[in-house]
Amino acid sequence: MKNTFFLLLLLGIFFSANAQQKPVFQKLRYEDDFKYLKADSTKNFYEKIKYIPLSLNENYYASVGGEARLQYTYTVNDKWGDESDEGDGYLLSRYLLHADVHLGIFRTFFQLQSSLANSKTDPSPVDENLLDIHQAFLDIDFIRNEKQQLTLRSGRQELMYGSQRLVAVREGPNSRLAFDAVKLFYKNNTWQTDAFFTHPIANKPGTFNDSFNENARFWGSYTVIHKVPFIQNIDLYYLELWKSRSVFNDAIGEENRQSVGTRIWKNKGNWKYDFEGVYQFGTINEKNISAWTISSFACYTFENLKYSPEIGLKTEIISGDKTFGDNQLQTFNPLYPRGAYFGLVALIGPSNLIDIHPSISLTLSEKWGLGIDYDIFWRQTVSDGLYAPNMQLLYSGENTTKRFIGSQLISNLDYTANDYLAFTLETGWFNSGSFLKEVGTGKDYFYAALTAQFKF
Repeated sequence: MKNTFFLLLLLGIFFSANAQQKPVFQKLRYEDDFKYLKADSTKNFYEKIKYIPLSLNENYYASVGGEARLQYTYTVNDKWGDESDEGDGYLLSRYLLHADVHLGIFRTFFQLQSSLANSKTDPSPVDENLLDIHQAFLDIDFIRNEKQQLTLRSGRQELMYGSQRLVAVREGPNSRLAFDAVKLFYKNNTWQTDAFFTHPIANKPGTFNDSFNENARFWGSYTVIHKVPFIQNIDLYYLELWKSRSVFNDAIGEENRQSVGTRIWKNKGNWKYDFEGVYQFGTINEKNISAWTISSFACYTFENLKYSPEIGLKTEIISGDKTFGDNQLQTFNPLYPRGAYFGLVALIGPSNLIDIHPSISLTLSEKWGLGIDYDIFWRQTVSDGLYAPNMQLLYSGENTTKRFIGSQLISNLDYTANDYLAFTLETGWFNSGSFLKEVGTGKDYFYAALTAQFKF
């Protein structure tokens, strides 16, 4: 592990020393844009692979890129002592390599992913997937100019919308999430709308075996409107999920679920905010679904104070099932959220939950940052259970009336070596509450994780 961290450091230093202009890497790597290099006649080796002209036509070019992430994690009291009350360490590594080819109105993007888990007991497919095609899609541009774009995209692709509460690339876990999908999207300077039909990929251990998933379908539309008076930005969306089998505390079977939601947000300036509401309806095994969530986040940055402290407060209410054994299900399904929902080593998923989450972050220097947040969790209803981020039922709520789950304190120390290489040390302590002590061993959980990430 030490040698690999050292290699990433050397690569980061090498690319930083040879770069003539700072690159910008997007969360969705197919959104990287290196066309600015076409006018540079003195490109170095790195810049030559980021912009490869394929003809005299400037709209014919290719680009190559990738990333590597290493993450060593040490835990104590896995699943609050129910799985292990001893300390345990393991190393997760993820490697991504992509090629992006533009041929006029056509564009193809291809990406491989390899996710490895060393020393982890019984790793899941999200932890370890030796090698597979992560993305492979074709774009056809019907309209594309400086003012607007209309594109049809088909093939295996990543999707990410809004605050990633419902649709995300699952960046936190070791294997990112992709979809076999057809998507039509339009955007201009003030709004964008997407319509898509997908089959979410079910990762399988092994090599090139993430086949077409017939057991789940996910489709809908997502619209973002910018420059709205007073509220700045607003998202409007409709999402529909079908799964051949879903498991909740009070329902098992075929699930048909629709989600209607809106989000009001602002991410620039001293004041930032994000307010979102979702209502879900449908059926699961002859039960009617009626679920909901409300989320609010607001923060303020004191730019004139030392270290520019940013103070934030997030609160969420996420519905759980009210009555066990009836023909109704009020358990909220977060669909395909970011995996690290409450911390890097996510213990709790966003369902049947009330949480209050104050935070503070400090910019210690140009390269160093520090963040501290504290989270308090309760079950929204005492008749429903506690779920993991993937909606696996961790503990049933049938035989307990305890509501308080516990509290969690997390700190993040970030170091950005350069535009290519970054390190994060995250530590977390979960103080078990009365619910965890009644349904299980209920020991306090601790983890520390060191992450190195290199992008090129």
